[in-house]
Amino acid sequence: MEAYKMNAETIMKEMNKKIEAEANKPHTSRKSEKALREKRNKWYKILSLVVFFIIWEMVSRINVYQGWFNPVFLPSPSLIVKTGYDYMEKGILLKHIGISLYRMLIGFMIGTIIAVIGGALIASFKWIDNMLMPIVNMIGPIPVLAFLPMFLIWFGIGEGSKITLIAYTTFIAMLPYVTDGIKNTDPLLIRSAVSLGASKTQVFIKIVLNSAMPNIFTGMKACLGLAFSSLVVAEMMGASTGLGYIIVDAKNWFKMADMFLAAILIGILYTLFFCVLTILENILFKWKKDGITSAVES
Repeated sequence: MEAYKMNAETIMKEMNKKIEAEANKPHTSRKSEKALREKRNKWYKILSLVVFFIIWEMVSRINVYQGWFNPVFLPSPSLIVKTGYDYMEKGILLKHIGISLYRMLIGFMIGTIIAVIGGALIASFKWIDNMLMPIVNMIGPIPVLAFLPMFLIWFGIGEGSKITLIAYTTFIAMLPYVTDGIKNTDPLLIRSAVSLGASKTQVFIKIVLNSAMPNIFTGMKACLGLAFSSLVVAEMMGASTGLGYIIVDAKNWFKMADMFLAAILIGILYTLFFCVLTILENILFKWKKDGITSAVES
């Protein structure tokens, strides 16, 4: 028992020494260590992708010789790159990427704006909350695919139905984030602004909206995947261009490499959108700290 107590005391002393040493480290040293960790983590992420594609390439090539299954079912990354190059030579790849990007940008922006307006009204007026939220809660869980035929009938097979479908998906997914962000605004900040003579418009823009912005960005990042899903669904029906159209056209002609190419490009576009939102979030909310991440890193 005495030995156990001595070991426990020794461990506690060592822990206290480490904590004191960490606290006494120069601030610049801690910053450089954190930057080094972030840089190392980025390289780990890149390495994981490289290893994934190398393994994929090896499995595809070995399968060609071993005949585990039909090689057509799993084209190699090199064949997918060659397929993309063929599309580039024909001058149609950038066209498909551009039209998908256009639909996504417009639909996502419209859905976000409507969600911010709707969330502000729901959070500010109880009677609007009572009237709209039961409807939103009823239609929200319905898969977007179920609405596509209706949107095609209502808005035609042009760009209107596709952009509207993306905007609708973004709006439904983002609305709870916006509403919660506005409702959770610190009332002390609002009272302070009013006591200093701020108008209702100034209070909303300067206090309420600014307070809700972190939640809004979280909602934008969270619903981005759903918005891309609705983009693909919209382009797979009633479209003659876009990455979703490539998948459908490739399915009809059993071009697996074309399917993988379009799917990978959709993933790249999603990653670019997500990175842009993350960069904007980091610039606008430098004060925002992730306590768990900071605790683990330190």
